[in-house]
Amino acid sequence: MGYRIGAAIGAALSFLGCIATAQDVELRSLDGSVELEGNLISYDEAFYRLETVYGALTVAAEGVSCAGPGCPDLGTFVAEARIAGAATVAEGLLPDLLDAFAAAQGMTLEEADEDGPTFVLRREDGSPAARFTVVAGTTDDGFLALLNREADIALALREPSIAELRAAEAASPDDPPLDDRVRVLALDALVPMVSAENPLDSLTLPQIAQLFSGEVVNWQELGGPDAPIALHLLSPGLGLAQAFSARVLLPSDAGLSADIIRHENAASLAEAVANDAYAVGITARSGIGPARALPLSGACGFAQSATGDAVKAEDYPLTAPVYMYLAPQRLPLLVRQFLAFTETEVAERRVRDAGFVDQLLTRTPMALQGERLASAIRAGGEDVALEDLQDMVEVLGTAERLSTTLRFNPGGTELDIQSRASIARLAMAVERGAFDGRRIIFAGFSDGDGPASVNARLSLRRAGVVRDAFLAASSTAAPDRVELVTHGFGEAMPMACDDTDWGRAVNRRVEVWLD
Repeated sequence: MGYRIGAAIGAALSFLGCIATAQDVELRSLDGSVELEGNLISYDEAFYRLETVYGALTVAAEGVSCAGPGCPDLGTFVAEARIAGAATVAEGLLPDLLDAFAAAQGMTLEEADEDGPTFVLRREDGSPAARFTVVAGTTDDGFLALLNREADIALALREPSIAELRAAEAASPDDPPLDDRVRVLALDALVPMVSAENPLDSLTLPQIAQLFSGEVVNWQELGGPDAPIALHLLSPGLGLAQAFSARVLLPSDAGLSADIIRHENAASLAEAVANDAYAVGITARSGIGPARALPLSGACGFAQSATGDAVKAEDYPLTAPVYMYLAPQRLPLLVRQFLAFTETEVAERRVRDAGFVDQLLTRTPMALQGERLASAIRAGGEDVALEDLQDMVEVLGTAERLSTTLRFNPGGTELDIQSRASIARLAMAVERGAFDGRRIIFAGFSDGDGPASVNARLSLRRAGVVRDAFLAASSTAAPDRVELVTHGFGEAMPMACDDTDWGRAVNRRVEVWLD
């Protein structure tokens, strides 16, 4: 894939909020003791950026006045943002969030058709305060626009590919890498679905791989009627289809069947599956429509549905976060305020109303987790002694499990993107005083591979890594508000079967409990 990388000055002048042609300005401190001349590169309501004899300088707008032909009109400044990417989010969630943000700012939202659909935030006097131009397409489109400096925010339903990460580094070698410029906007999940008339009650991930690779072609092979199976997927360029191929088919070394029926959106896919008793499809949890979602099951008896709490905790193995990847330049103040707004409770309610999974913290007492404990006892390996389970219940028995559950990138101790976002939200909750005087327990768990004693040590070490990440994300005062405790329970409470890579990955986790 070829990415157009502009010259350095062209990239600088493409920054959001910039002046089309750099012009002379003079910035003066309010007491008149300091004057700075240069060409105005950009202004974002909070900072001026000038090219001066000293190089490019950034100056806080609050402490200076501006004189010269290049000075922006502060009374009529309009913040600009161009957003591109996944249509599911651009059309099904973003307008609702912008509407809620406008209301929170005491503004109104108006949709116009300028350079693509444009959402204009207007002040009480009717003047425009911001313009968000939204280009709905695919995740591929979003990353391409971001890398070509044609978008300030990319909406994505998958993580960037190696090629995209390298292109971003080549375009902005001195800026934070692309995977550090990301926010989790909402949560979703990949789910198998069938018609209400289909008798199937669950599928395993290996079975799904066999279905969509064409290895299994008749329902009789899965214990159903003697009938051919109709396969349905989203179009290849859509992020969810790419995530499915990467997470389900590649681990099994299976290729896609040539007989798959493709769909441009989740609505048409769900309708086609719902109207065919012999069809099966993979779609987003938010796009089930009239079809019926199937739980994922394992050979050891575990079954996991894509409930909201299971998706938040990544207990469901095919979670699919909705990402916002940001351009490396500083965005205008009102745009930054919108990004901050997406993490508020008001925004999270809009996320839930749109059919996605919000990221609000939920609590589940141990007393309501009987089925989970029963499954743990049934699936516990030979090395899990009764006293291990008793020790776990002794520590967690009076506590509540928070929906924040942390997992790591494969083969390392670095938290995955969703977990990093969860740590940040937990830290903000503590800083707001939500858990003052309480004890936060970081409880580590492992898969069943290897000796139980080693797994117990590994799980405790992971709990320590999470505690350290929490402290790094917290203000200096936050640890004084709560007591932090780490425990490692090894393989005492599996969430999935250990007979697959994804099952072992689900079991390697750090849960957060509140006592």
